[in-house]
Amino acid sequence: MRIGLPKEIKVKENRVALTPGGVATLVRRGHTVIVERGAGVGSGITDTEYEGAGATLGTAADAWAAEMVVKVKEPVEAEYGYLRDDLLLFTYLHLAADRPLTEALLSAGTTAIAYETVQLEDGSLPLLMPMSEVAGRLSVQAGAYHLQKPVGGRGVLLGGVPGVQAGHVVIIGGGVVGTNAAKMAMGLGAKVTVLDVSHRRLTYLDDVFFGRLTTMMSSEANIRALLPEADLLIGGVLIPGAKAPHLVTRDMLPLMQEGSVIVDVAVDQGGCVETIHPTTHDDPTYVVDGVIHYGVANMPGAVPRTSTFALTNQTLPYALLLADQGMEALQRNQALRRGLNTYRGQITYGGVADAFELPVAEPEAVLA
Repeated sequence: MRIGLPKEIKVKENRVALTPGGVATLVRRGHTVIVERGAGVGSGITDTEYEGAGATLGTAADAWAAEMVVKVKEPVEAEYGYLRDDLLLFTYLHLAADRPLTEALLSAGTTAIAYETVQLEDGSLPLLMPMSEVAGRLSVQAGAYHLQKPVGGRGVLLGGVPGVQAGHVVIIGGGVVGTNAAKMAMGLGAKVTVLDVSHRRLTYLDDVFFGRLTTMMSSEANIRALLPEADLLIGGVLIPGAKAPHLVTRDMLPLMQEGSVIVDVAVDQGGCVETIHPTTHDDPTYVVDGVIHYGVANMPGAVPRTSTFALTNQTLPYALLLADQGMEALQRNQALRRGLNTYRGQITYGGVADAFELPVAEPEAVLA
């Protein structure tokens, strides 16, 4: 199979979807890999390294002309013209929060598999997990920075100092993002409260952190009670493939203190804070009712070297299945089949169809 690796062109997105090691593995299996020149520069990977791994260097058009294109982020509008009906696209998509891209994929008839909806039998999301780990940890770093007074924050040091109360980090969602955010916040010495709808998850977090954080059931009443205390609010809610619910609504915002910070990691799925909208690394924040909102939708792009290797460790085995078996891989591998979002002009993922009130086609039916 011919596999294309284009350079990411989303603002300040420096990750790349294959390392030279991944390219070498694909080439040894008899596949051809076309890498856009400069694709790996942001992650510290040179064209020479790709050539040494057996890749063919080319233009963006050359990479997109391949049978399968592997990316990190969803195609942006400038790339819609590359979509076509004989293309297999393997990348993060987050379609439930992006109607224009959904319509572009449907119109082109592209077969699109979303990293974030590839799902194992136990419900885990192996291709989303590494970036959720990175984003969860970065959310605390970003929040701590924006709490500083020179950039508009309350002037709170999350860890405090002896004799002075530590900052309070409130995390909505105790999954991968929330757990990693808690690790970082506790490492800084902050007071940490995690909310989740699953008592079992809260019990797990209480156990693994030896009771050093506060756990609470996620409810409107509990969120309202915590907002006045929160110096940093982190949104880590995930409903796989679907739009995130608004758990912090517009009318709740005045409960927060002026100069407090919201980092909503769920922004690429619409966000769990009603007032959040996507921002970029160039202009990451804005203020509503005195509260700083950080809505960067590709947070791991800030640490591309770490993120690229963490992501490709997980995506390469699935890319190999697709390269070796083509569409048969979707029939043989249930986890990959669950990742199918669009196929020949049809939506094949329920969460995306529900977001736009459009019909859904079952993957098993369309593939048969």
